[in-house]
Order: sequence, then C-alpha cells, then structure tokens
Amino acid sequence: MHTSAPPGPHIQDSHSPLPPEFARIKMSSGDVEPFPSLQTSAPKKESRSGKSGNVRRRRSSGLGAELPGDTNVPAFATLGSPPATPTEPTREKSGRRSKRRSIRRALSKYKRTCMRHTWVFPLTLVVIILSLYLVNPSPKNPISAALFLSYPLEREPGSDPTAPIQYGKGARDFAFVAFYTVVFSFTREFLMQRFIRPIAIRFGIRNRAKQARFMEQFYTAMYFAIYGPFGLYVMSRTPVWYFNTKAMYEGFPHKTHEAIFKAYYLLQASYWAQQMIVLLLGLEKPRKDFKEFVAHHFITLTLIWCSYRFHFTYMGLAIYITMDISDFFLATSKILNYLDSPITGPYFFVFMCAWGYLRHYVNLRVLYSILTEFKTIGPYELNWETQQYKCWISQIITFALLASLQAVNLFWWFLICRIAYRFIRYSTADDDRSEYEESDTEETTEKKTPKKTPNGKANGNGTTPNGTPKVFLNGKEISTPDKPTGAADTGSIASRLRERKKAQE
Repeated sequence: MHTSAPPGPHIQDSHSPLPPEFARIKMSSGDVEPFPSLQTSAPKKESRSGKSGNVRRRRSSGLGAELPGDTNVPAFATLGSPPATPTEPTREKSGRRSKRRSIRRALSKYKRTCMRHTWVFPLTLVVIILSLYLVNPSPKNPISAALFLSYPLEREPGSDPTAPIQYGKGARDFAFVAFYTVVFSFTREFLMQRFIRPIAIRFGIRNRAKQARFMEQFYTAMYFAIYGPFGLYVMSRTPVWYFNTKAMYEGFPHKTHEAIFKAYYLLQASYWAQQMIVLLLGLEKPRKDFKEFVAHHFITLTLIWCSYRFHFTYMGLAIYITMDISDFFLATSKILNYLDSPITGPYFFVFMCAWGYLRHYVNLRVLYSILTEFKTIGPYELNWETQQYKCWISQIITFALLASLQAVNLFWWFLICRIAYRFIRYSTADDDRSEYEESDTEETTEKKTPKKTPNGKANGNGTTPNGTPKVFLNGKEISTPDKPTGAADTGSIASRLRERKKAQE
C-alpha cells in the first residue's frame, strides 16, 4: 500500500539535476517510476530473500578509458607494418629478400651495360676462362686446351733437334676454336666501338647505318691486313708455296703440322665461326645478298672442318689465302668509297684484278687439280686405320664444296662488274648490297610536301596571298562574309561602311 507524500511544499534535493517542476510526479498505483531517484546515498533495497542490503550501482561506460586486456595486439592501421622488435627468423627473411633484390638489380644493370657495350659480355667470358686456368696453370688443367695448342708430339730418335715440334689433331682443338671465337667477338666489338667509330665521326660520317658499314669494313680490313701476310708466311714454310697444287696431294695424309701452321688454321676457323655467329644473331644489318652471304660462310666452315678432319689442310691453306687477300682489297675499296676518296676508281680496278686472280683463277686451278691430279698423285684409297681418306668419295665431296664456293664468288663477281660499269658510265661506285640511307647526317630533313585540306585542295593553291584560307564547294570557290570573291568583291567591310554613310548623308 503506497503512502502519500506529506502535505506542504516540497523541497528539491540540492543534488538533483532535475528542475523543481519535475521533482515530484503523481503516479498511479500500477505505474513504475521510469528513472531511479537521484540521491547522493544509495537506498537500501530488499533482496529477493527478503533481507535488506546495499544496492549495487550500474557501472558507468568505459568509453575513453584505457581498455584492459592484451594491449600488445597491433591496430588495424598498423597491421601491414613490421613489428617494432622483429624476431630472429623475420630478420633472416628480410636479409635474404634484400640480397635477392640486390642481385636482381646488379644483373639488370649488367644486362643494360651488355646491350649498350656489346664487348662487355665476351670480355666477361674471357676473364672467367683465364681465371679458371690461373687456379691451376698447368697442362693438366682442362682449361689449358682452350688457351694453348694441344697434342704436341715428341721428337723421333735421330731427328733434327732444330726442327719445329709437330702437333697432332684431336677433339681438344674444338675448345681452342671456341675460346678464340669469343676472343674475336670481343676484339671485333671493342675495336669497332672504341677505335673505329671515332675515326668514322672524324671523317664526317654521321649516318648511323653508314657508320656501321664503315666500322664493319674497317675491322675486316684490319683483320685481313694481318692474316693475309701471315698466311703467306705460313705457306712459304710448306711445300705448297705459291699455290703448288701437286704438293697438296704428295705425302698424303698430312696428319701433323708445326705450331705456327696449326695455330693459323684454327684461328682462321675461329674467325669464320665468329662471323657466322654475327650473321645468325643479326649483329650486322642484313644486306640484299644475305642468303648468299650465309651460304658462303656455311660452305667455308664446312670446308674448314672437312679439310682439317680428313687431312686436306694444304688445300685449305691455299683457299684461306685466296679469300684473305681478296677480302682485304674489297674492304679497303669500300672504305675509300665511304670516305669519297678521289682514288676510289683506280683502287677499285686494283681490287677487281686481285679478286679475279685469287678468287677465280687460283680457285679454278685448284678445282682443275681435283679432277686431274687428285687421283694420280699420292695414294688413292680409303683406309680408316691409317687415316687414308684420299679416295673417290672425298674427291666428289671436295669438288662439290669448292664448286659451290666458286658459284657464290661468280655471283659476287657479276655484282662487282656491274658496279664497275656504273662507275664508268655514271661516275657512281655505290654498292648495291648496302641499304644505308644516302644522307651523311643522322637526322635527315623531311621533304616539304603541301598538306591537304579537308576539301582536297593543297595549301599551296587553297590560300590567298595574305594567308587566309579559301572555301570550296564542289570545286568552286564560294564567297564568305569577310571575303567576297570574283565580281562581288567590291572592297573591304570598312570601305563599304564608309560608302553607306555617304549614301545616307
């Protein structure tokens, strides 16, 4: 049973935040007070068991306060960042990643350097091979086969002690050829980029394509200027001196040679192998006779291997020299042509004489000797045990390869004669095989061609003398408000306005 409040004025609690008018509200017997009374001291309340006790106050919100629990867990905003104190495995992983990134950056930089300076990669290979040899500099080191000649033979008892040591042939010679192919690759690219290109620029050759041709021919001339006389010296120490075809078959098989002969033969093989790589990798811009050039190199390499393997090296020496000397004159004549030298014409005639004599007369003599002397001089049988390979099948193969080489030379002889004819007739000695642009400057000026307007008229005929465009409709010029045409052209707008004012006055 509810007790009513005592009569009299109600005094508001000093601690209550409510205004006086809300301090006391009449409630029905069934209503429940919506909010607890705001008192400084918590009133005692009976428990369910009927015992009175202190009433527990509801705890206030914890917003803004420090949260209890595990505070070491990172927030969402910092989940991607590494922990403040990484563990040891994490440090090892980050170290491995940084090393891998450093290696990738170094390899990428090295690749860019090799693309810019093409001599860097072959130089790297040469340095690696030399370093591997210096680890154990002795003939027992397998790398020595790449650096030095293999298969030296002991002197026979009672032989001349002053005679040069003879060298045999074997599979280790492939390592020698492979290594010096890399050496020639480095030599070619380094000389062309560091030595020959400045010469081309100094002589006023600015066009990139023409520079490339000049550098190629200059390097070729340098090589054959050394190996042409070198080959003649080697030939002078053999029985085949000055293209003696009979000596090519006497004493067959020629299984051993002195060091200078073997070195010359294998170095020449390295040079032609390197030239074949240049063609196949496209390091030189292909000429119009690219197919014939590849065929020539393929036949040459086949002749080199067959002559070395089956002991026809005396014949191979003669073919080497005919190509070396004639190529020297060819390269130097091209250089003079690129430089616009006044002696280009007379020198081209000298080149034609050298080419015709060496590449055709001498080679045809060798071909003729295969048909006549190959069978009659020296043994003529096939014996694998004694390495006797001068027989009917080797005769056919040798003649077929040399005839194929002669066919390519005849094709080039035709081009040479056509160049000579044009030089005599038109005073031009341009090589038809080259495809460089004729301008000497790298940045050629574009031809000034009149631009077409949308109506199909060119600017040269579709503008007035003062530069304003004309408007055409169906091929006829039409009048515009600011530019009447034909008889309707009575003057400018200002003159017409002045005339109108005079008429009004």
